[in-house]
Amino acid sequence: MARVIETPEDSTVSDRLRPLRYAWRVPQLLLHAIIAVPLSLFALNPLAARVRIGATTFEKAMIRWWSGRLVRIFGFRLRRFGEPLPGAVLYVANHISWLDIELMHSQRPVSFVAKSEIAGWPFVGWLASRAGTIFHRRGNTDSLNAVMAKVVERLREGEPVGVFPEGGSGHGETVGTFHARIFQTALDAGVPVQPVALRYGRGGVQDPRVPFGRKESFFANFLRVLGNPGMDAEVHFLQPVAATPDARRKMAEESRARIVAVLGYGDD
Repeated sequence: MARVIETPEDSTVSDRLRPLRYAWRVPQLLLHAIIAVPLSLFALNPLAARVRIGATTFEKAMIRWWSGRLVRIFGFRLRRFGEPLPGAVLYVANHISWLDIELMHSQRPVSFVAKSEIAGWPFVGWLASRAGTIFHRRGNTDSLNAVMAKVVERLREGEPVGVFPEGGSGHGETVGTFHARIFQTALDAGVPVQPVALRYGRGGVQDPRVPFGRKESFFANFLRVLGNPGMDAEVHFLQPVAATPDARRKMAEESRARIVAVLGYGDD
């Protein structure tokens, strides 16, 4: 069974190799950003969406490349288990880090539902907007209704959508309760639900240096993760959950249970 490494948050202070990692990764990150801006402007437009590269479009191929490269620059080795369902599907994943969206995009570009604050994050927010992220103002009922309508619209158009049913990122120690209401979008659109388990660490163990610390800002977490030791970024695509029109709660609980079974930890 997987467990969480019990390492104090101030372990970064005694990490003597951290300055060397910054010296290696910061130039790569800057170069990636310089290259990515013009490429994103070119790729994320209606014309590029029509250009085919094998089984995908140029637009989606660029999103996968850019996202995968970004995750690798931060010192992660991408590891995928299972296969993402093709076509329109509602992906439901546990939420650990701001990197989650980029990690998922490295496997398959998805229109994500994310908190509205992300739109203001440097560059990441801009790219998320260009990639079709659906922003939600947490605690706002009108916003949630509009978001759900947009999710159904995207799904009916044949596009995959990703959501974090916990409603926020955790600290890598638990998987919170999955809110059932968002599962109604899959029922309304008539698409399958596929649970996805995400983990950052080594040997099947979640590393506590990746999630946000208590009251930690995006910028502080960004810098801390950039200097962390190398580790794995795991994406587990699990068996789809059967649709139960009269029991959204059952769909939510089953999705969460399958993710917990992989990660090895559960209730908050």
